[in-house]
Amino acid sequence: MSTTVQQDLPAATWGLDANHSTAGFAIKYMAGTFRAGFEKFDVTLDTTGDQPRVTGSVAPESITVKDENFHAHLQAPDFFDTERHPAITFESTGWRVDGDELIVDGNLTIKGDTRPVEARGTLNGPDEDPWGNTRVGVTLEASLDRTHFGLTWNNPLPKGGLALANDVRLHVDLQLVKA
Repeated sequence: MSTTVQQDLPAATWGLDANHSTAGFAIKYMAGTFRAGFEKFDVTLDTTGDQPRVTGSVAPESITVKDENFHAHLQAPDFFDTERHPAITFESTGWRVDGDELIVDGNLTIKGDTRPVEARGTLNGPDEDPWGNTRVGVTLEASLDRTHFGLTWNNPLPKGGLALANDVRLHVDLQLVKA
């Protein structure tokens, strides 16, 4: 952990401003990139200990897609299996700064499989908002192989290859408010 980050973040618990935050992913699908987000997610940043700690969860049933049949397929065991696994969770294990880049290490759990991930991005603030609150902004991206988490569905293409890539880019853009 960088001492600069510790000095910049007062000891507090920071809650999610859900109206001004997003959580989503991108994955190559056939000839383009498919992007989706989640409507229901929560994140807490705790800066009261030796190093900042991030915990978060996403409700995969809240994925935003334009087709209700596709939405139903994403809830099935082929994908998120939301009946048995109603949450995707993250718990940080490390927090450090390399130059201007924030690096957060942690454990991501999808469909009951927990694996280490490294997310990279930026930390902005703390800043005071017009209503007297103290805020920080955290933007992070991570890449993972979806098949490591049991997300193995695919569809062969007529001339070879598969419709869906294995590599997924996760992205969160968070505004957190000091409690």
